Amino acid sequence: MAYTGVLIVFRVCKSFAYPECMSNAQQWPGQRLGLPESGAGSLAKLVRRTAALMIDWSLSLLVSQAFSHGDSTVTLLVFALEQWLLVGTVGYSIGHRILGLQVRRLDGKYVGLWRSLIRVGLILLVLPATIWDADNRGLHDKAAGTVLVRTK
Repeated sequence: MAYTGVLIVFRVCKSFAYPECMSNAQQWPGQRLGLPESGAGSLAKLVRRTAALMIDWSLSLLVSQAFSHGDSTVTLLVFALEQWLLVGTVGYSIGHRILGLQVRRLDGKYVGLWRSLIRVGLILLVLPATIWDADNRGLHDKAAGTVLVRTK
């Protein structure tokens, strides 16, 4: 009897794990945001996001090493300034640009410095950037109303 109950619970829980069982299911991350499945304008995947982050952090570390002997606080400040100013003005950091990524608002408008500040502030807290929704958007992007997409 207990075994049957476990199977029923497993079937119910299992059904929630599959998008086709949800009422507002989407076929790919970003579909409900109106983004294409692949190519330019599609959501950036984890590998590209991580590589862009590593490039930006490495550059910040190089600047910190050159001017303050690698002080970790200076590295963090350089990273924050790069993210805030570049994403806020041109829509991408150096790492994003190298890997063909861009931060955009959901309505397609200019990101702006204040949204970029919200975004980078939450990235620096680390945890919000590691919690993603079904559209592969971290809490930092959700709070700022932005999305990281491919440009090529």
